[in-house]
Amino acid sequence: MVVGEMVEEVDLVVIGAGPGGYTAAVKARELGLKVMLVDKRKLGGGVCLHEGCIPSKSLLHVSHLINMAKEAGEIGVSYPAANIDLDKVREHKNNVIKKLTQGLSGLFKMHKLEYIDGEASFIDDRNIRIDRIGESAIRVKFKNAIIATGSKPSNLPPSIKLVNLNNQSKIMNSTQALELNDIPQKLLVIGAGYIGLELGQVYASLGSSIDIVEFMDSLLPGLDSDLVRPLANKMKGLCNEIMLESLVTQIEEKNDELLVTIQKPDKTTVVKKYDKILVSIGRTPNTSTLGLENLGLELNKSGFINVNEFGQTSLKRIFAIGDVVSNRPMLAHKAMREGHVVAEKLAGLNSAFDNRAIPCVVYTDPEIAWCGLTENEANKANVNFAITKLPFVANGRAQSMANTQGLTKILYDKTSQAIIGCGIVGPSAGELIGIMVLAMEMGCVIEDIANTIFPHPTLSETIMESALTVDNKELSSKVKNAEQILIKKL
Repeated sequence: MVVGEMVEEVDLVVIGAGPGGYTAAVKARELGLKVMLVDKRKLGGGVCLHEGCIPSKSLLHVSHLINMAKEAGEIGVSYPAANIDLDKVREHKNNVIKKLTQGLSGLFKMHKLEYIDGEASFIDDRNIRIDRIGESAIRVKFKNAIIATGSKPSNLPPSIKLVNLNNQSKIMNSTQALELNDIPQKLLVIGAGYIGLELGQVYASLGSSIDIVEFMDSLLPGLDSDLVRPLANKMKGLCNEIMLESLVTQIEEKNDELLVTIQKPDKTTVVKKYDKILVSIGRTPNTSTLGLENLGLELNKSGFINVNEFGQTSLKRIFAIGDVVSNRPMLAHKAMREGHVVAEKLAGLNSAFDNRAIPCVVYTDPEIAWCGLTENEANKANVNFAITKLPFVANGRAQSMANTQGLTKILYDKTSQAIIGCGIVGPSAGELIGIMVLAMEMGCVIEDIANTIFPHPTLSETIMESALTVDNKELSSKVKNAEQILIKKL
């Protein structure tokens, strides 16, 4: 390719080389399309690999090791206090990122996938411009395009007054927190969603005194209270204070400290001192530099892109996947599935994003995972459902691990007996939930789970044992009718 000249027409240009983007690009190449993958980074992987999923889980592994060593004393195994070498912890995280990005580069070469590092923006619905540092801009003509540019951490809202804030590094977003430049003595986490709780646990394990402030009335707002409770109990032991239904109204820097004014539920205010603040109040789509105004693309009020079940936007040539898409969770594995769908659709295959379940995992200790409908969602939707659950305290494997603060719950439709949701809190919840995702995709009824042989003793048995608590005689009389209902739906 000659820099500055019009590039030959490609079948597909993918903007963004995160999990969704690179999956779509590789799949499209496998299906015979001529593809160009564009990303502002020199190496692929996107937010997930460079500043999200992978580095956070690398640090959470360190956090879990520290906590396990502390808790081992309860079963007669004692260790000296952890000696934390922050440089080596940071090196471990960076090495994981390096190995995975190198693997992606090899994957791109293997598929002869053209990768361009630069900032892409739309000229119109057939052309993009790619600006590259130190080089002339390139113009690319395409038949179809996929927007897969991901998201970024949301900033502090303008309602919070900032006074004499001279050191901007004292207020971190999740990306900056993952750099792990130091361990503040006193850290305030604003926002009790999954990112705030995961990183809060990391910093607490490494030695920070943590406070959490959350506008809503619970940790992980909206999730079922029985799933949140074991984690909430754990966080109470790790945190100095958890302030729910509370608001930060002012942040003032004074004498190298941050004085934070917090409004409590009774409208009274307190002023507390911190060394740093971690802002974790959501994420916004990376669409501002894409030149979408040149397309007239349909966005929702928050700036996310509306798509149909094929990933197609309001313009027939333009598709979108991943975090930039509206009304779907911001999850790497969801984006990867969307990437497959769009690539297959563009190659002429019959494909659609019609999955019944998307697994969600909070990688705290304990882990929380769920798929399908939560109990709160099922109630709001007026679904005629029943719940069966089993606490981990009744599980032999959990008892042997001295880790019984958890449960498995299954939601099923009372009429068809079809599984409509599952939630698990406890060790390895993120691994276990895959069983129930597969069960939902296959249209299993609750009796299918009850009649499946799970290995003993394992945590996975909680899934079977939960199903076994249902009156199977009553279920058996309905199975034939349930199967007919499911067949018709399929």
